Amino acid sequence: MADRSDRDRAVVRALLDAHGSTYAEEAGIRLRDTPQPLYQLLVLSVLLSARIRAAAAVGAAQELFAAGLRDPRRMADASWQQRVDALGRGGYRRYDESTSTQLGEGAELVLREYGGDLRRLRDAADTDAALRRLLQTVPGLGPTGADIFLREVQRVWPRLAPRLGGKALQGAGRLGLPEDEEKLLRLAGDADPAALSAALVRAALDKSIAEELAAGSDRG
Repeated sequence: MADRSDRDRAVVRALLDAHGSTYAEEAGIRLRDTPQPLYQLLVLSVLLSARIRAAAAVGAAQELFAAGLRDPRRMADASWQQRVDALGRGGYRRYDESTSTQLGEGAELVLREYGGDLRRLRDAADTDAALRRLLQTVPGLGPTGADIFLREVQRVWPRLAPRLGGKALQGAGRLGLPEDEEKLLRLAGDADPAALSAALVRAALDKSIAEELAAGSDRG
């Protein structure tokens, strides 16, 4: 049992070292509990919701922000074509037209319902389940996108932490780790749950990560 625990801890450490950046970090979002970065995370979560490579979603988010569309007012004021063009530059071409519409409508909703500040959305929900439901009123943000947002925002919304989620547990299974949130958190020690979740999700989405870690273990 001790050998198995030591092996699992080593796998978690290697996973975090190689793949422990959050998707927000990858997109260049300096996540804080303030309106602009929270909105940027919402945009990224919408983009990651589609059946498209995560790298394309991250690239599209970077292009939207580089075009100045960093807050809901600027996103709403941009033309549909400006949003399409930014998405295309990021490689987000399969869903660029429908997503442009969703981003515009979502920005309008955030402005109308929450004054552009997603902390008001958080404060309007008295439970995590209610928060998840409110997030899904944003166009383009279904259950998958809501889960992405909640996993990443736990870093600055402590009431949500620790949270890994179903996709992270799938990644744990692929790596031969316990598919149990409490056990995984213990194996990770004092590691950031948002980083652990992102790393496990990457393992769920990319089988080469399991092969990479297995090869590293064999060399060790």
